[in-house]
Amino acid sequence: MAFMRQSSPHSHGVNSTAGVMQTVLLACIPGLLAMTVYFGFGNIVNIIIAAITALGCEAAILKLRGKPVGFYLKDYSALVTAVLLGLALPAYCPWWLIVVASFSAIVLAKQLYGGLGYNPFNPAMVGYVIVLISFPLPMTQWAGASTLTGIEPLSFLQGLQQSFGLLHIDGYTAATPLDLLKQNDGLMLSQLYQSEAVFNHGSVAGAGWEWVNLGFLLGGLYLLYKKIFTWHAPVSMLLGLGLMAALFFDGGSSTSGGSPLFHWFSGATMLGAFFIVTDPVSSAVSNKGRIVYGFLIGITLYIIRVWGNYPDAIAFAVLLMNFAAPFIDYYTLPRSYGHSKSRRATEKTE
Repeated sequence: MAFMRQSSPHSHGVNSTAGVMQTVLLACIPGLLAMTVYFGFGNIVNIIIAAITALGCEAAILKLRGKPVGFYLKDYSALVTAVLLGLALPAYCPWWLIVVASFSAIVLAKQLYGGLGYNPFNPAMVGYVIVLISFPLPMTQWAGASTLTGIEPLSFLQGLQQSFGLLHIDGYTAATPLDLLKQNDGLMLSQLYQSEAVFNHGSVAGAGWEWVNLGFLLGGLYLLYKKIFTWHAPVSMLLGLGLMAALFFDGGSSTSGGSPLFHWFSGATMLGAFFIVTDPVSSAVSNKGRIVYGFLIGITLYIIRVWGNYPDAIAFAVLLMNFAAPFIDYYTLPRSYGHSKSRRATEKTE
């Protein structure tokens, strides 16, 4: 009797790289819709410019490296990087800022390391940090929610004109809730909430911002449902951030760093937790390692937000833990089948 010879594995996973990336893009829609409702079409303009730049840079580098351009562009990884950058950068920022960030993310942080799967740092966060450090003025001019500024959100065409310097509208920018908390000088939190318009609509984390974070939370839960990643890194990051906020809440005094709810639903917290921290290439690989990795990002995020120089610090916290990911992996390797205990990364198996 003849037996069919087959090598393992005998089953094929349903997820491909392109499929995973398409699911991530779909999950970004609720957060992007909330941004558009409250802040106008600026982030959509950002995404379009970033996508054109990222795909162009990816194609050019692949061509120089002698790689099949169409094959690698179809994995949508460059497009996901562009979308994350477009969401993270301030709405209506200058077009050249988006181009520099996208070029840095694709060329410097991804392709020069060998492409997808070889980059030790999150490409989108590398591009973001480069422009944040190099061009701090345009990177700190955030659009205010239309419910606060009294100005109708800019249309898509107006946003495009604003990005290319063809339209100059004064009064659409406003301090973010994280900015206001960092710059608070002597006011109790209750007084700060009463005196600043961004909190006068009964919001916990600032008008518009909490809805944006709820949108990305919804998208993140969808990704968990689709099993794109496990819960370990995002939940532990939110836990670490919330624990630090609870420890230093200080009853709402002038020295308080803000409540856990404030930190969870302001800035780019949910975008970072479910779309940045979960990057499978630059994060820790084991479930135990992801818990440590995410928890340390949450702690680092709070430290920089409250005691550092930047009001929001997702990018810095993630990049610092990208450095630490190999070290975390070294001590958190799972136990191999047939062994009584887990081994270190440098130990040989018998």
